[in-house]
Amino acid sequence: MGTLILLTAEAAHEGGFGLNFNILETNIINLAIVIGVLVYFGRNILGKVLADRRSQIEQAIQEAEGRVKEAAAALAEQQQKLAQAQTEAQRIKANAEASAQSLRESILKQADEDIVRMQSSAAQDLATQQERVIAELRQRVAAMAVQKAEAHLREQMGEDSQRQLIDRSIAMIGGS
Repeated sequence: MGTLILLTAEAAHEGGFGLNFNILETNIINLAIVIGVLVYFGRNILGKVLADRRSQIEQAIQEAEGRVKEAAAALAEQQQKLAQAQTEAQRIKANAEASAQSLRESILKQADEDIVRMQSSAAQDLATQQERVIAELRQRVAAMAVQKAEAHLREQMGEDSQRQLIDRSIAMIGGS
């Protein structure tokens, strides 16, 4: 297109139509025409493209800032929930420790009471067993003493003495 204009301009200058074969001259003119057309028409288009791109970038930055704010708010909320959960966990742990300590003291107290009760019961059982053994020994000793006394009396007393003793005993029982 630029070459055609040059050809037309040169032909008009010489009085006719002709071709310009000077490459440097025609390229510079063509380049100047193309740049001029681009500047004239491209200024609006390029300005509009750059303005659109700028607005897209600004919008993307605003959206990113919005997401950052939302993320920061969500992070703060989750940190608050974490702090509450940690506080609750500490409270539960403290309650559990207090309950465990109370239960431990209760178990120790019950164990002490059981030991005292078992010692008392063992002492009573021992005393009862001792009394039973002593009573049994007394009965055996008494039975042995009676047997020995009877044997001794039989040896030392004759039949006459035995009859007299029996008669006296009967008289005492009958006289009472």
